[in-house]
Amino acid sequence: MTVEGTAARKPRRSSKRTSAASATKPRAGAQGAPGTEPQLVQLLTPEGERVTHPDYAIDLGPEELRGLYRDMVLTRRFDAEATALQRQGELGLWASLLGQEAAQIGSGRALRDDDYVFPTYREHGVAWCRGVDPTNLLGMFRGVNHGGWDPNSNNFHLYTIVIGSQTLHATGYAMGVAKDGADSAVIAYFGDGASSQGDVAEAFTFSAVYNAPVVFFCQNNQWAISEPTEKQTRVPLYQRAQGYGFPGVRVDGNDVLACLAVTRWALERARRGEGPTLVEAFTYRMGAHTTSDDPTRYRMDDERAAWEAKDPILRLRALLEKEGHADAAFFEELESESEILGKRVREAVRAMPDPDDLAMFDHTYADGHALVDEERAQFAAYQASFADSEGN
Repeated sequence: MTVEGTAARKPRRSSKRTSAASATKPRAGAQGAPGTEPQLVQLLTPEGERVTHPDYAIDLGPEELRGLYRDMVLTRRFDAEATALQRQGELGLWASLLGQEAAQIGSGRALRDDDYVFPTYREHGVAWCRGVDPTNLLGMFRGVNHGGWDPNSNNFHLYTIVIGSQTLHATGYAMGVAKDGADSAVIAYFGDGASSQGDVAEAFTFSAVYNAPVVFFCQNNQWAISEPTEKQTRVPLYQRAQGYGFPGVRVDGNDVLACLAVTRWALERARRGEGPTLVEAFTYRMGAHTTSDDPTRYRMDDERAAWEAKDPILRLRALLEKEGHADAAFFEELESESEILGKRVREAVRAMPDPDDLAMFDHTYADGHALVDEERAQFAAYQASFADSEGN
């Protein structure tokens, strides 16, 4: 399913209201001064009501809405299965996206095939949109490979563990795209915690100066492990963009329609040669930072409960049911599909072969390196010493 184009535009219903929380699209010098009320673009309320916006209008047909819902449900099911597998000892670690499905699916479905994605380690929904097999995401977390997929097959780079560094990779790639004269765009994902990294600041600087066709997509999930957003910045994150000379916009990160519309606008802007954009998806990390984290030690239950009422999947389901775009059979079929996906993921992880002990030396350098060759030989001799001991 792709949500590249919009459906035939239909007359707006008079019953639809304009969201008071919405804001106009940011223009040069119009992003708001520090200390002003943060702007928020929203097209679907937590209650599942459609709202309009003068600059980010989007009109999707029933099939496209069902497709977005299916994407979010299956992504959440995959994520839940991966979390369970880690708890069972099948994975060494897992970074859950629970609660961030709308930000990832909305932005992921805004991409064209020739656009290029630079993710962190939590963009499982974006990977789904790019056609990366979910089971390929798990090899690194099981410790059997360094990634598990060819980045150029889906224009989806390998997961990046080093916080914020992928923004520089994306900026350099985007500068190359511009020099090649291509009309594709690049998107870099990072979190609110990563926004404090020097790499992100450098990426903002270079992308602005060189007018790089890149979208910086910050998923502000309120917590950088145990550090709240208010300890990362004195102003809303999207307002940082104006200091670098490009637009910033805050979107309801639990609203898949708004995330799709805003990201599509930012990507089209990049393709037209108008430079970078910062999109802050205002969302919430419902689970732990990773499976090694215990969020109950630093945040209150009532905070999570408040965000559960804004669940991205439930609000789109409410819209589908309210407008008659999906029936009980659709939801039942999707539930069965999600269980099949969960079973496939379980079986695939447990069937992953252990890597060759010497494989970690194979791709350190493209053309080989004398020091790596020496280390490989030393490690091989070390491994062989155990075999000799057993033989004796």
